[in-house]
Amino acid sequence: MRLRKSMKYLVVETFAPGCKALVYERFDQKGRMLPDGLRYIDSWLEKDGDRCFQLMETESPGLFEKWIHQWNDLVSFEVIELEEGPGRASTSQAEYDRRMGRVQKRTSNPAQRGSTLT
Repeated sequence: MRLRKSMKYLVVETFAPGCKALVYERFDQKGRMLPDGLRYIDSWLEKDGDRCFQLMETESPGLFEKWIHQWNDLVSFEVIELEEGPGRASTSQAEYDRRMGRVQKRTSNPAQRGSTLT
C-alpha cells in the first residue's frame, strides 16, 4: 500500500453571522476537534473581520470532511490544496522562472557577466 505524500492546505473559515462568539466558546470547551492525521500548523484572523485562515497538513484530505462536520453549523469552509513555492521543493529557480514566463538574458561582456531576469 502506497502512502500519499503529506500536503499542506489553506483553510479559509468564514464565521456565520453572529456566531463568532459561539465558535470561540466551542473551541474553548472542545478544542479544534481534529481527527487523527489532520494536523494544524498555524492560523491568522482577519483584522476586524469574520474569517480565519488556517494552515494545515495531511496525507488524507478526506479527513477534512470529518473535521468540517464538527463546525459547519457555525462556520463555512474553503479548503485549498497548496503547492510548494520555489526554493522549498525540487523545483529549480530556472523552472520557476520558465513557468512565470521570465527569460534569462546573458551577456558576453565580462564586466556584465551573470544573468538578469526580465
